[in-house]
Amino acid sequence: MAAKATDFSKGSVIKNTLSIAVPMIFAQLLNLLYNMVDRMYIGRIPEVGATALTGLGLCFPIITMISAFANLFSSGGTPLFSMERGKHHEEEAGKIMGNCLLLLLICGAILMIIGYLFYRPILFAFGASAETFPYAKDYILIYLLGTLFMMVSLGMNGFINAQGFGTIGMLTVTLGAVANIILDPIFIFVLDIGAKGAALATILSQMLSALWVLQFLTGKRAVIPLNRSQFALSGRRVGKIMTLGLAGFVAGFTNSAVQVACNANLAHYGGDLYVGVMTILNSVREIIMMPVQGLAQGAIPVLSYNYGARNYTKVRQGIRFMTIVCVVYACLMWALLERFPGFFIRIFNSDTALLTAGVKGMHLYFWGIFMMSFQMAGQNVFVSLGKSKQAVFFSLFRKIIIVVPLTYLLPTLWKLGVDGVYIAEPVSNFVGGAACFITMLFTVYPELLGKRKERNQA
Repeated sequence: MAAKATDFSKGSVIKNTLSIAVPMIFAQLLNLLYNMVDRMYIGRIPEVGATALTGLGLCFPIITMISAFANLFSSGGTPLFSMERGKHHEEEAGKIMGNCLLLLLICGAILMIIGYLFYRPILFAFGASAETFPYAKDYILIYLLGTLFMMVSLGMNGFINAQGFGTIGMLTVTLGAVANIILDPIFIFVLDIGAKGAALATILSQMLSALWVLQFLTGKRAVIPLNRSQFALSGRRVGKIMTLGLAGFVAGFTNSAVQVACNANLAHYGGDLYVGVMTILNSVREIIMMPVQGLAQGAIPVLSYNYGARNYTKVRQGIRFMTIVCVVYACLMWALLERFPGFFIRIFNSDTALLTAGVKGMHLYFWGIFMMSFQMAGQNVFVSLGKSKQAVFFSLFRKIIIVVPLTYLLPTLWKLGVDGVYIAEPVSNFVGGAACFITMLFTVYPELLGKRKERNQA
């Protein structure tokens, strides 16, 4: 019954996509609370809130890098898992899942060791000052203790969604987010341990999420349960996982590179205040674009399954639905950001100087944000169909080829300063988003039409 219920070739593409995407969107919004609640509470610590918030922002590139490695195996393994399920190769699908778990654990242990050895030079390279370093240090040293929990909860939850249990996947994150909301004020204010308390609350929450994921995947409800026989690493299998997952890894890793470039230039041209502003802008971007990311990623199991089952008409239907909804939603959010910028900034801090600088930065940074939807839609189509080269290229193209150079170049042109750092983002969204989506239309769509004709003739 469970296997039949998760046959994505049956029924409406829209319904199947939403059955995964809606719980995933809620789950990802709740996932933001892991770090978002930390920022909200830390920003309100009496007297030092703004400085502590800036210190926390310096940790984001490290956290993003760790997440990128989790995405390397998750975004590579789950589409392959879904394709094999679409072909009814359940044993191979299970081995892909088991290999991903082992890779996540090995990689997480290595990252934790590297983090403890080099956190000081890394934080200063990322823009820390003598004033902000103590807060960044307090947070990251405790956060690194939960690296394995974060890798498992983030990296393996996709296999729950890929089996059709979107609500269970949402509960994975709900459990951790609720725990974090409860523990944060206790550790930060009641026990008065500040940034250390925020990090401690986060890793305890991630531990609960990781345990929940493993309990479900090894239980009886899973369509393809996780077991030890699936852990034997295969060079061929690992290569396929990492090749396809490289796009998700590059996207996460280049996000970290962009954050580093932004923080360094904002610290140079504006000081710690503007690093704090960027912390808030990144937080707002994560909030408003999470539904787009959730829908695009929620479509992956459906697109991959139907591609594996050679149901190419439904693949095209899924692409159209995903793109239209993502773009319309992003346009609505852009309008809200333009009309009520102060509301979004006050969620984190109400300092007058931060609010004044933040409103201007928000108007520049989020101009034309809807174009990012085209990037996400095109990128996830390439991943869904196993086209790793295109997915990796467009991840690199928007961030490394466009954003990072512009972040250094624009501040020097016409004395734009910090404004130039903000403007680099919308420029990359328009150029990168258009290039990615147009390429997808002119390569994927003709291929799907051709494969459909071949199948009909056969």
